Amino acid sequence: MDVLLNHIRNCTICEKHLPLGPRPVLAAHPNSKIVIVGQAPGTKVHASGIPWNDASGKQLRNWMQVSDADFYDETKFSIIPMGFCYPGRGTSGDLPPRPECAPQWHGLLFEQLPNVELVLLIGMYAQNYYLKDKAKKTLTETVKNYKAYLPKFLPMPHPSPRNRFWLTKNPWFESEVVPELRSKINALI
Repeated sequence: MDVLLNHIRNCTICEKHLPLGPRPVLAAHPNSKIVIVGQAPGTKVHASGIPWNDASGKQLRNWMQVSDADFYDETKFSIIPMGFCYPGRGTSGDLPPRPECAPQWHGLLFEQLPNVELVLLIGMYAQNYYLKDKAKKTLTETVKNYKAYLPKFLPMPHPSPRNRFWLTKNPWFESEVVPELRSKINALI
């Protein structure tokens, strides 16, 4: 695993497309039972090199009801975004994750994660990649039908502060999905 992580952290496959240059951010350990597949690091995470070290990460840890110490314990959580580097800014937020990362590295990483019991699919990019034709037409439909993907996958919206409107419009997420998420996390850590 250490050799693979070193290769990924030194990856420059899409360097010419990255406005801040390559800085792959991820965490993985063969003992982890939970994998968090998110989108791509934002500027704060790019600067710190620490996954989910921003407002979105704080909300995610709140949803999961885990401490920072547990969250950043690689033997408990592997953090494998769809794009490992900050992709740049678009008109309404960050650009989508670079398409090179997941096909290049995810399979190799999951081969070295034999104990995974739960994969959190955060956002549409992760859901479409892993659920393929089983994903619903919209993120809302996919998340609402989360039970269909258990026990392996748990689809979730992105915990970004920009998603406040979605959370307000879909209160069932925090009343139904978050308790299920907490129960599954608690049982695995």
